[in-house]
Amino acid sequence: MSEKSYPKGVAPAPSSIYPTWAPAAKDAVGTALGTSRVWFTMAQGIITEVYYPRLDIPQLKDLGFIIANGTDFWIELRRLGDYMVTWQDDVIPAITITHHHARFMLTLKICIDPERDVLLVDFMLKGDADLQLYLLAAPRIGEDATSNQAWTDVWEGHRMLWAEQGPFGMALTAVDREGRPALLQCSVGLVGRSDGWQDFKLNNGMTWHYAQAGPGEVAFTAQLSCTGTLALGLASSREAAATLVLQSLSTGFETLWTRYCQGWQQWLETLHWPPELEALLDSKSLILLRRSATVIKVHEDRTFPGAFVASLSVPWGEASNSRGGYHLVWARDLVETAGALVALDDIADAQRCLIYLIATQQANGHWLQNQWLGGKPFWQGIQLDETAFPVLLASALAERNALGEVRVGDMVHRALSFIAHEGPMTAQDRWEENPGINTFTVAVAIAALVEGSRFLAGLELDCALMLADTWNTRLEEYTWAANTTLAQQLGVPGYYMRSAPKDILIHEGAKFEHLLIKNRENYPGVAADEQLAIGCLQLARFGLRAADDPAMVSSVQAIDLLLKANTPNGPVWHRYNGDGYGEHPDGAPFDGWGQGRGWPLLTGERGHLALLAGEDARPYLQAMAQMTGKGGLLPEQVWDSVAIPERGLYPGQPSGSAMPLVWAHAEFIKLALSIAAGAPVDRPARTWARYGGRHPQLDYALWQPRQRVKQLVAGQELRVLLPEAAQVHWGKNDWQNPADVITEDWGLGYVARLQTKELVAGEHIDFTFYWLDRKVWQGENFQVVVITGDTP
Repeated sequence: MSEKSYPKGVAPAPSSIYPTWAPAAKDAVGTALGTSRVWFTMAQGIITEVYYPRLDIPQLKDLGFIIANGTDFWIELRRLGDYMVTWQDDVIPAITITHHHARFMLTLKICIDPERDVLLVDFMLKGDADLQLYLLAAPRIGEDATSNQAWTDVWEGHRMLWAEQGPFGMALTAVDREGRPALLQCSVGLVGRSDGWQDFKLNNGMTWHYAQAGPGEVAFTAQLSCTGTLALGLASSREAAATLVLQSLSTGFETLWTRYCQGWQQWLETLHWPPELEALLDSKSLILLRRSATVIKVHEDRTFPGAFVASLSVPWGEASNSRGGYHLVWARDLVETAGALVALDDIADAQRCLIYLIATQQANGHWLQNQWLGGKPFWQGIQLDETAFPVLLASALAERNALGEVRVGDMVHRALSFIAHEGPMTAQDRWEENPGINTFTVAVAIAALVEGSRFLAGLELDCALMLADTWNTRLEEYTWAANTTLAQQLGVPGYYMRSAPKDILIHEGAKFEHLLIKNRENYPGVAADEQLAIGCLQLARFGLRAADDPAMVSSVQAIDLLLKANTPNGPVWHRYNGDGYGEHPDGAPFDGWGQGRGWPLLTGERGHLALLAGEDARPYLQAMAQMTGKGGLLPEQVWDSVAIPERGLYPGQPSGSAMPLVWAHAEFIKLALSIAAGAPVDRPARTWARYGGRHPQLDYALWQPRQRVKQLVAGQELRVLLPEAAQVHWGKNDWQNPADVITEDWGLGYVARLQTKELVAGEHIDFTFYWLDRKVWQGENFQVVVITGDTP
C-alpha cells in the first residue's frame, strides 16, 4: 500500500515527520466579557491557541489555513509571513488579519460569542480562480494531548469535525454567506502521519478523507468555501459543543461581532483616563495605553475571577515543552497588574484580585511561587515580595475606601508574620533565582509592613513599624558595595548590589562570596559585590530613598552605564550583568541557558525614576510603545544585538520571549498615569508619608536570631525580637549586674526591651535566653558593643 492510497476509515498511526511549531510571541489575544469562557491567541497571522474552560492548558494548539490549487501550488499561511493585524478601534480584541500574496488575499475576522463557549472566524479568500481554502487545526482536548479522539461526521444534518476526551468535547463546522454548509471536504488524522499537512506535503492537495483518528494527538483538515464563517465550540461533550456552534452560526457573525465589541466598549468606558493625557502623549502611546488595559482584562479567568495569568504565551515556545509557560498566576505579577487597574479606578477588578489572593494564601501566610488558577502549585519556591504584594493591594484599596465587605485582617496578619519571621532574606528574588537580600524585595517587604500596619493595632502595629524602620535603616549595610573593581571601572563610588548572600545578616564578608548567575552554560565565579541589578530603583519609587540620594544617584549612573542598551526604538535595560535568560548569541532560542536581553518593563521602571528625579519621563514611555510586536503587544524582552533576519530578530523588536507580558502592559499604564499625576501612581501612601526618601533615625537597635546586630550607638535601647516567648538573661561588660526580662507578645513576635540607653561607647552587653514553652536554654551567649556616632 503506497503513501498515497490510505483507505478511508481510521487514520494511520503517527510518525515523527510533522514540523513542530509553537510560537511564544503573540500578535493578538482575545476573549469575551459575557458568559463565554473561551480565550484565543494569535501569531503569524493564525490562531495559535484556544483555552477552555480555564486558562491552564490550551484546548486547541493551532487553527491555520492552506491555500492551494490542488495540482502544483500550495502554501501554509503561518509560513507566509506577509500579514497585517488590526484591532477593532485599535483597542478592542476583535481581530482582523489580512494575508497578502501575489496570487491571493485572505481576510480573517476573529471574535468570541459573548454568550457561548464558541470561537468565530469569518473568512474571505480573493484571488486566482483556481485557488481553494483549506483548514488545519490541532485539538488538544482535556489534560492529556496524546489521548484525544477525532471524528468527521454528519450530525443533525450538519457536517462536523469532532474531538473528545472526557469530560471535554470540541465541535467545528462552517457555513457560507447564505447559511449553507461550508465544510466541503473533511478528514481527521494523527499528527505526524495522517494529518492534513502531511497530505499536502506528499500529494500537493487534499486526498485523504479519514472518518476517525485516535486516541493520540489528533488533527482536523477541511476544504472550505471561499467565504463564510467557521465556529469552534467547547463543551462537556462533542454533541453539546455542536449545539453551541450551530446556535452561534444561526445568530450570525456580524451580530455576534457587534455584541462582542459592545461588551468591550462598555468596560472600557468604566475606566478613568486623565484628560491631560491627550496633550501629554503621542498618538502611538495613547493607543497602546488603552490597548494595555484590554490586554490586562483579557488575561483574567472566568472560573476563578480575579485570577490574571502572567501571559497567554510560552517563552520560546518553539523550543520548549513547558506545560505551564506563563499560563499561571504569580502573586507579584497579579498585584502589579491590579495596581494598574486601581490607578484606572477599575476597583471591581482589583477587588476580585484581592479576593482571589485571600483564597489562595498558604496557611503560614505566604503565597506559592506560581500556581494553576485553582491554586494547585506549579513551581514551589518562596519569594518574599510575593507575600508582601497582596498586603500592598489591600492597603491601596483601603486608601480609596474600596475594600467593601472584603475582610483582610487575617490575611494581613499571616502575611506580615511570615515576612517578620523570614525577612529581610528571601529564598528567591523576583526573577525566580537567587536567595539573599536584594533591594527590590526588601523595598516591597518594608512597604508591606508599613501599609499593613493600618490593619493592626497596639503592639502588633508597633512591631510592624519597628521591623520596617530597622530594615530601612540597614539597607546600605546589607546591600551597598563601595570601591569595588566594577565601581572603579564604571567611575562611580559604589552601587546597590544585585543581591547579598544570606550570610550578610551575620557578617559583612558575605558580600565577597560568589553569587550564582543562573541560566549560563558555564557558571562564572563572580563575587556578589561585583554584580549590579536594576531592582534598586524600587527604593525611590516607594519613597525609601530620594531620587537624589547620593547612593541612588551613584547606582543609577552605574545601571545606565552597564545595563542600558540603545536600540533604534529607544533605550532598554537588562535585569543584571551576566544575565543568561535570553536567546543564545547566535539567536537560537533560550533552552536553559543563553544571554539576557533588554526588558521593556525595565524601561518603564527607569522612566519612573526619571520622573522622581524631575526629568521628562515621556521618552521612556515612547520607547516602550516603539518596542511592540506586529499586533501592538509588549514583549518580555527585545533583541538588542546585531540583526539576525533569518531568525526574525531585529534590534529594538520583540525577541522569542513571552509576548504579551501582562506586567509590562501594567507598567506602561502606570508610567503614563504617573506622568499625568507627576508622581508614581502606585507608590504606597503610608510608606511614602512615613519616609519621604529619608533615612529613619532610631533610638533603638533590633536584634533577632537571624539578624544578630553586633553594635548599637550610645543612647540606643537594645530590643530583642524572638519568634516565641522567652526569658532574656543579660548583663553589662562581661555579665555585670545581670537581670532577666520576660518577652512581651507584640503580635508578629516576642520582644524584650533591654535598658541600655545609659551605656557609653566602649561598653558591651552580654545576653542569652531561655525558651519558656520548650523549657530549654538557647545554649549560646551573644554580645553587642556600644559605639559612638551614627546608627550603624
